[in-house]
Amino acid sequence: MTEALDKYPSRAGRAACLEPRVDPVVYSSGASQLSTHLSPEQVAQYERDGYLVLHDVFNAEEVQCFKDELERLRHDKNILGGDEVITEPGSGDIRSIFRVHSASPVFKRLASDLRLAGIAQGFLEDNVYIHQSRLNYKPGFRGKEFYWHSDFETWHVEDGMPAMRALSMSITLTENTQHNGPLMLMPGSHKSYAVCTGETPANHFKTSLKKQEYCVPEDDQLAKLAERGCIVAATAEPGSVIIFDCNTIHGSNSNITPDPRSNVFFVYNAVSNRVVEPFCDQPPRPEYIATRQHIEVIRPQRTELESYRGELLSV
Repeated sequence: MTEALDKYPSRAGRAACLEPRVDPVVYSSGASQLSTHLSPEQVAQYERDGYLVLHDVFNAEEVQCFKDELERLRHDKNILGGDEVITEPGSGDIRSIFRVHSASPVFKRLASDLRLAGIAQGFLEDNVYIHQSRLNYKPGFRGKEFYWHSDFETWHVEDGMPAMRALSMSITLTENTQHNGPLMLMPGSHKSYAVCTGETPANHFKTSLKKQEYCVPEDDQLAKLAERGCIVAATAEPGSVIIFDCNTIHGSNSNITPDPRSNVFFVYNAVSNRVVEPFCDQPPRPEYIATRQHIEVIRPQRTELESYRGELLSV
């Protein structure tokens, strides 16, 4: 088996630095299917900044279906206690539930919704599948921070994602305010690759999903990226969609308000960019974190409110 080319080496004794991105951000041409979903100005903003916030994508009734499912999964005895459930350090509150596109008919249907998957196909100009999915609960008072990081650096080194041909979509289920730990991004950071230092610890995912302390950018790297493009808080009302490139540096503060900040999170990867062996000396992370064996090509479809209600009633 031919060893895959490592276009973005990181860790393994390398010094921290910022290297130029060698992959496109928007893979599609101007005449692509993106024109049916987004304006030219929105596509240009995503290419320039590495993120895009779309407001009022889902209506209040749809959002309520998603919130009802979020609550159902929080109490599902078939899920609780499983490896897919990540708890907050200290409090034990649920932090995230992974692989929800497989565990939930509602979120499986949502992942293929044309309003999401159609845009992902357009940006990546390829068929797509879900590399990772999760619910982020970020409870009030005790929801801990997510430290600054590039998802791609982890997905490349620990999962074996070859190229920057993936993106994330966060569907907001609650109000995302300046105060309850909203997603923060560094515009333009996606065009530089932040090489991390150190070695990949064994079973790194067991601690990093609770609190990421190792294999993150150095302070001076983050300071340079912030100076170039500032820091933006992606505040949005329920039913919005925050799209960001796989290499955009992002994080969030702790939530010490009474208000939870919950969202559904899908990572769309191009089928041509499916994962290979990890670019480190550790075995692949589990399937519930990074889809490797059970790749299902998504067929974007128009989905009406009644379809979501029907899935909710079926579980």
